Amino acid sequence: MSTPTALTPPSGAPTRVPARTHRRPSPLALVSLAYGLVQLAAVVPWLGLGWDESVYVSQTDPHHPAAYFSAPRSRGVTYLTAPLTWLTNEPHAVHLWLALLSTACLYGAFAVWRPLLGAGRSALAAALFASLWTALLYGPQAMPNLWVALGAVAATGWLLRGAAGTAGGAGVRGRAWWGVALAVAGVTLLRFPDGCWLALPLGLACLAHRPLRRLAPMAAVAGGVVAGAVPWVVEAYGRWGGIGERLRVSSDVQGEMGLRWAGGDAWLSVNGPLLCRPCDIEPYQPWLTWWWLLLPVLGLVCAVRGRHGAGRAARRVTVWLPLAGALALSLPYLLTLGYSAPRFFLPAYALLALPLATTALDAARGRRPYVVALCAVLALYGVSQTTGFWRNLMGARHTTHRYETVAAHLHRAGVRPPCLITGAQTPPVSYAAGCASGNVAGNNKNLTHAALRALATRIPVAALTAADAAPPAYARTWHPLPLPGTGLRAWVAGRG
Repeated sequence: MSTPTALTPPSGAPTRVPARTHRRPSPLALVSLAYGLVQLAAVVPWLGLGWDESVYVSQTDPHHPAAYFSAPRSRGVTYLTAPLTWLTNEPHAVHLWLALLSTACLYGAFAVWRPLLGAGRSALAAALFASLWTALLYGPQAMPNLWVALGAVAATGWLLRGAAGTAGGAGVRGRAWWGVALAVAGVTLLRFPDGCWLALPLGLACLAHRPLRRLAPMAAVAGGVVAGAVPWVVEAYGRWGGIGERLRVSSDVQGEMGLRWAGGDAWLSVNGPLLCRPCDIEPYQPWLTWWWLLLPVLGLVCAVRGRHGAGRAARRVTVWLPLAGALALSLPYLLTLGYSAPRFFLPAYALLALPLATTALDAARGRRPYVVALCAVLALYGVSQTTGFWRNLMGARHTTHRYETVAAHLHRAGVRPPCLITGAQTPPVSYAAGCASGNVAGNNKNLTHAALRALATRIPVAALTAADAAPPAYARTWHPLPLPGTGLRAWVAGRG
């Protein structure tokens, strides 16, 4: 009689079959997947490159001349698009790449908070942010604000994870400081002023919160700002003669920044237009702005509730630091600019979503009336964001299609690379046409009249104006070219 082995059970003994474990996708993964799918279905196939996008993308596109890069801009977005622009200048390919990247970064940024808040709260926070029409519309676009938002969420989360030592061990805490440094550096690289504003509450937290009163977290915040600022500082000295002069020129380009109240402009444009400059418009369906007007009240509620419960010190900083970061990143757009754009507040919304999600789920736990109320509020929020999304997507689609239409008309008129386009709406039309862009006046001035006249004798040159406007002084002898359906007219050199 044979002896049973470990692999052969004794006669008559029940055979144990290992239970199969099916790992369900995390709520955050599902939110991120939905965010990516909406971008791929509703934005990527229909949207061309916008004005600012064409400037950023052209910087690393070997097939197109680089557009003028003005003083307020930072180079971070150009690094995001570089892997695609080195391969192709197809706008849909660039948008596809950024849609996939923003989906992954949404997951990564809010996953940092999962050990701090739990799976449900971090997923709801991501959903609140990702369902904003601005987050959906700008997810696949080469614009800095969404990426600043995700970087701010990651930086704040890593700082708090390092303070809490959530995973235990000095090595894990050290990796948290590296996470802080890299995230702050990324934000500063994307927008130098935003990196400085983000570092302010993070640095104050290092001074005020006992677990952070150490050299490592302070060095992580400061080192991140310094590392991310290097390209901006080098360019400041190389092109403008110093940091002070670049800041002065940046202020001039943005309408002489100074202490002023811009909250009214922000409210007027919360449902669009994409840029409100000057902001002398009527608000679009003001009843849809209720959620924006409610944000300060909800933020105050979160701050008050954060004072209660177990582990009060850790709980307070987990709530108050995102609130402080949201306030800091909002201040320059509420108090210094004379215009507004809905995307400016994406970083503040992303940070506010964290305490809002925490407070909402804590209040609704085990209380059916609160659950019903929360579902109703979320439904209304979804209606307002869906309305804003489709309206502004259609507007952006019409605008980018107009740039492509103008470029096609210019090609038929013989304005083909190598060529130069000047005048109104120069950067996006130039990029669509494959031409260089140049202007002799305004914020994007990079040519003299003499240089423009010299270029007009060697390559095709076109000046763009409003359809009913007279030609610029330098183009009075140029041939007029109607551009039907675009609201513009071109004046082409050397034809007539």
